[in-house]
Amino acid sequence: MRLLDLSGQQFGRLTVIRRDGTAKNGNATWLCKCSCGNLVTVDSYRLRHGITVSCGCYRRDVSKARLTKDPRTKKQIGNAMNLPLVNGSNVAALTKISSRNISGVIGVSFDKRSGKWAARLFYHGRYILNQTFTDFYDAVAARKEAELKLAKKNNLQLDASAEG
Repeated sequence: MRLLDLSGQQFGRLTVIRRDGTAKNGNATWLCKCSCGNLVTVDSYRLRHGITVSCGCYRRDVSKARLTKDPRTKKQIGNAMNLPLVNGSNVAALTKISSRNISGVIGVSFDKRSGKWAARLFYHGRYILNQTFTDFYDAVAARKEAELKLAKKNNLQLDASAEG
């Protein structure tokens, strides 16, 4: 089978510079320069069939345009209450009850297999608390204690309703 030379051709925002190897599936890969300046290696099938048209900047641009045109989103832009990150963590996720929560307490769930209550608190990619308890109230107390220690250690302001 003859290899198509795609050098110099443009596909969407990508201009093919040179052949860059072979993908695991056997297709040729090409080093391309995006109109934004980024370099990216793309499978020839994805280029020729319009599946990949940029380094990812096109998707970001489309998403940004959609968000800024949506009146509901536009109204919320600049609202400081929409900034849930404190020290790199989403405090709202730590302190707001999810609609899926059936225990009524954030971070406390019932494990049907073991027949025990699990108390968990995940922060910055690691578990601060991950224990099981036979008693629901022991699990709740452990979760609340872990929240308070975390808040004190990291100078976080947790929602008062979550401490109740």
